[in-house]
Amino acid sequence: MTKKINLFENLKSDFSSGLVVFLVALPLCLGIALASGAPLFSGIISGVIGGIVVGYLSQSHLSVSGPAAGLTAIVLTAIKDLGSFNVFLLAVLIAGIIQLVLGFIKAGTISNYFPNNVIEGMLAGIGVIIILKQIPHAFGYDPDFEGDESFFQPDGQNTFTELFQVFNHVQIGSIIITLISLSILILWNKSEFLKKIKLIPPALVAVILSIILNELFIQTGSSFVIVKSHLVSLPVPTTLIEFKNLIVIPDFSAITNSKVWIIALTIAIVASIETLLCIEASDRMDAQKRYTDTNVELKAQGFGNIVSSLLGGLPMTSVVVRTSANNTAGAKSKMSAIIHGILLLISVLLIPTILNKIPLATLAAVLLMVGYKLANPKIVRHFWEKDKIFQFIPFILTFLAVVFTDLLKGVALGMIVNILFILVGNSKRAYKFRKEEYQEDDIIHIDLAQEVSFLNKSSIKTTLNDLPENSKVVINASDTVYIAHDILDLIYEFKKVKSKELNINVKLIGFKEAYNLENSDDYKNTVTIEHKYNVMKRKIEVIEKKEIQFE
Repeated sequence: MTKKINLFENLKSDFSSGLVVFLVALPLCLGIALASGAPLFSGIISGVIGGIVVGYLSQSHLSVSGPAAGLTAIVLTAIKDLGSFNVFLLAVLIAGIIQLVLGFIKAGTISNYFPNNVIEGMLAGIGVIIILKQIPHAFGYDPDFEGDESFFQPDGQNTFTELFQVFNHVQIGSIIITLISLSILILWNKSEFLKKIKLIPPALVAVILSIILNELFIQTGSSFVIVKSHLVSLPVPTTLIEFKNLIVIPDFSAITNSKVWIIALTIAIVASIETLLCIEASDRMDAQKRYTDTNVELKAQGFGNIVSSLLGGLPMTSVVVRTSANNTAGAKSKMSAIIHGILLLISVLLIPTILNKIPLATLAAVLLMVGYKLANPKIVRHFWEKDKIFQFIPFILTFLAVVFTDLLKGVALGMIVNILFILVGNSKRAYKFRKEEYQEDDIIHIDLAQEVSFLNKSSIKTTLNDLPENSKVVINASDTVYIAHDILDLIYEFKKVKSKELNINVKLIGFKEAYNLENSDDYKNTVTIEHKYNVMKRKIEVIEKKEIQFE
């Protein structure tokens, strides 16, 4: 039974963290919309829906949803291929419906198969990407807002080449504000007195001081002035008609367009995978180690994308950067994500002019701190000391691939390496018989593990094949809870056929009449040995007292 959550129980800490996430999410919503070739306001709409609607429906305590950089290339290409943003919104609507279906058929359980070293490698990689991408903004070079998770950028640069451009665009005012903001963020966490002032987040203090400082630069005519192109840029509607014009609705007349359905399926799959990855990551971050129902999360994301598309918003996912900022700021429940969505809505409606005074350098400082906590060197050392091969190699390869390619490619590489290691590990023989050590009349013992899956088939098959003629063999399954049907087939076929050809006396100990495999609460699959061999039209010995004597 799921414990009922009181959203107002930790309102102080959740409001503080929600404010921080709002400050981080605001430029990202605008930047991702800009990089996607979509109206800027569509990014804000997606952020608002991701915060309020998905935040309320989700069971995740820390994750924050909104437009994601991981979907930028797909959105940009889709809008060009479909020729209209309205038609694209129809694809987003269909994608949301597909995600709802995925949630109802319980496809979210796939997230349980993401290894911890892959998740941690992904987080560390994103942390480095955040740091590298915020360095230009910290120095006053703001070519675009996009790219919290991708190596390549819409402006033709990549993460590293963009860094070299910084030296041609250094702005002293931005550097000053970055240093002051970083000092506030670092000292606030180290000062015991300031830590107690939980209602006032250090990021808010940094933002307010940066606005005041830049206004002083303007009033005094200083050369340190940060100009408009280096500040947050929100649309400022002055009339109700202008505000209505910012909202676009889907073009339902394109429902028969096959491209719409292909793009919808692509968005649904990619958005769902990114969401599941982020949910696993957020659960790993959670100090209370609470678990999220990923099937409910897919339903929440699906409904959120449906609402977002109907209001003219971009497709969304659960996003690692905002989730990390949320956790770092001390969020206790999903109320923080809801508050961030409410603040986004209020800000664009009531105070867009004030928000447009925030220097991007300040927000870069906030994200630099987030990136450092994700890519802390202690994490690398942890996996190195834990296991230099089976844990560290998948971790470091995932980390490098995320930094140099993108999130999905990095995770895919990490998963492939982990699977290869599993196959290599299972290819090792459970029992290794050396003919030179075998003496006549020796009894060979093969003890099976607690769980024997199809992955063990190769090793057991090789072991049985290496048994010498005229030998005595005991195969012990006393400690085995589950044996795959393939393995049962292999063992009993060896006993009935191959062993007789080689005059090998086989004794089976501890084999049960039935093995149960439960993959979920509502799935049970029981197959008895007798039934299986009746189907195969073979007779086997009647198992008495869980033991078959030597023939």
